[in-house]
Amino acid sequence: MRDPFFYGPSQALFEPLCDFLSLQSLSYHIHEILIVFCIYHIIFEYIAPLLSASLLSKSYNTLSYESKLRWNMHCVSMVSSVGICVLSLWTIFRDQERRHMDLGERIWGYTGAAGLVQALATGYFLFDLVVMVRYLKIFGLGMLAHASSCLLTYTLGFRPIFNYYGCVFMLYELSTPFLNIHWFFDKLGMTGTRAQLYNGLMLLGVFFCCRLIWGAYSSFNIYRDVWNALHFDAKTHDLSTNGEIMKFGGDRLLPTWLVMLYMGGHVTLQVLNVFWFGKMIAAVRKRFVKVEKKEE
Repeated sequence: MRDPFFYGPSQALFEPLCDFLSLQSLSYHIHEILIVFCIYHIIFEYIAPLLSASLLSKSYNTLSYESKLRWNMHCVSMVSSVGICVLSLWTIFRDQERRHMDLGERIWGYTGAAGLVQALATGYFLFDLVVMVRYLKIFGLGMLAHASSCLLTYTLGFRPIFNYYGCVFMLYELSTPFLNIHWFFDKLGMTGTRAQLYNGLMLLGVFFCCRLIWGAYSSFNIYRDVWNALHFDAKTHDLSTNGEIMKFGGDRLLPTWLVMLYMGGHVTLQVLNVFWFGKMIAAVRKRFVKVEKKEE
């Protein structure tokens, strides 16, 4: 399936640089990355503060400088997570070329729709990394590691490699809207309410299913594909005769450094997911244990 958006004039402008960096499909999507980055920057710096101060003045205007930054970041995260999940699910169900990919195509293949998902994710993680670096003391090293790993993983995908899996791992973000709502409840004076309890239960359930269960299953699939490609490359070279999907396939090599970087990023994300799940359980319990004690 083709990218629903037109290829911008940046394709010819950035193609030599992208080819030099061995990111051959990046030139087709770099305009989308830059546009998304600018949109999220505008939301973070201008739209979120303005609308929040106007519509929720009693809550937003009393926040500290640090809490306002986090509030603005949660606004961007809400927009990004909803948009990327809808687009990922649409691509998974509608992109027939992607759905029928074989081993070689899952590793080296490319479709424009999957490339669009990859571009929007890269644009967000580029924005996320910039914010994490600017406000490192506020957001911490864990969030910086998350932004760095995600940006590295999705940028490397423009070789292209594992273009198939971009939509798959973006479904991690299905839990993010519930996390944002949970945080907003605290700042709106709704801590310990039934609404926060129900949202907290949804957050834990969706996070466990999409990040731990789905994440482990998807990681197993990509590790299996990498293992097969490395150990059965003769068989792999006989696959994937679809010229359009494999137009960036090249010599179909998997350099050791690339496998290490890509898999290292996934391992980092999986470890962070387990750590954050424990923190979420503790946070939800803390809020509602306090409420029960007050009622006693």
